[in-house]
Amino acid sequence: MIDLLPSWRPGASRDAVEAFLAASRDLPADQRVAVLDNDGTLWCEKPSYVQYDFLVAQLHDAVAADPAVAQRPEYRALLSDDRAALGELGLQRVATALLELCAGLTPEEFTDRVHRFMATATHQRGVRYPKLVYQPMRELLGALRAHEFSVFVVTGGGTEFVRAVSAQLYGVAPDDVVGTLVEYHYAEHDGHPELERTAAAFGEVNEGPAKVAHIQTQLGRRPVFAAGNSGGDRQMLEYAAAAGPPSLALLVDHDDADREYAYTSKAVSFAETEAITDVARREGWTVVSMRDDWTQIFAR
Repeated sequence: MIDLLPSWRPGASRDAVEAFLAASRDLPADQRVAVLDNDGTLWCEKPSYVQYDFLVAQLHDAVAADPAVAQRPEYRALLSDDRAALGELGLQRVATALLELCAGLTPEEFTDRVHRFMATATHQRGVRYPKLVYQPMRELLGALRAHEFSVFVVTGGGTEFVRAVSAQLYGVAPDDVVGTLVEYHYAEHDGHPELERTAAAFGEVNEGPAKVAHIQTQLGRRPVFAAGNSGGDRQMLEYAAAAGPPSLALLVDHDDADREYAYTSKAVSFAETEAITDVARREGWTVVSMRDDWTQIFAR
């Protein structure tokens, strides 16, 4: 028999995944729906989010083309990593300034920039960004597909950024990504219609309850499997857990300071009243210890 989860150690977490996959065979194929968060669930989100690194790289390119760009307060604080100044400016103002770096680009131009970044930029761990995907989660994606699941990425990150990399990294088609949306502007240039990015968000940040609402409005199918790692995934995990049986809510616990990082993941857009690991244990979700349950974290 082929081992679909070779990087998962024997234990309660692996047993729960395998039991769920076996039970899912009794579900009609159209009910086999899996949703997985991206940052911190499928790939590394520390010491900063990959999309943040990408936008800071765009800032450096903009400053190289026009040094005056560096004088804007938001950009000056980002370039100097002035945490105090960034705190005073506020998350919304800084996020808008970063989005403005790609405003005016067509979807194709934006995707090309993401592809170039992924192919050339180096993470602080000393590897290219595609190497940050968690090998055990890649195996889990394969196991879900082997059991005829439809697999979707539901992320708080920018939809277009994740769509640009999802097929390469996870085998997930761009239209199977649900994330935070940016507004587009329709324009005509020399008689040719085009879409251009703006710096404005379209709707809510895709965290918390918004994830569940967007799963319905954009996918129209209720998941029976969900994987996440932060308080921003809580409602999505609750929603999937309540869909069964069979169902599985899986939380990735970052507890391996030696091979990755040790921290408790938190939502970005709202404050939490309880650590997500405490919620998971109280609710009976499957908590995956990166330290104890995975023989490796990144592909060798």
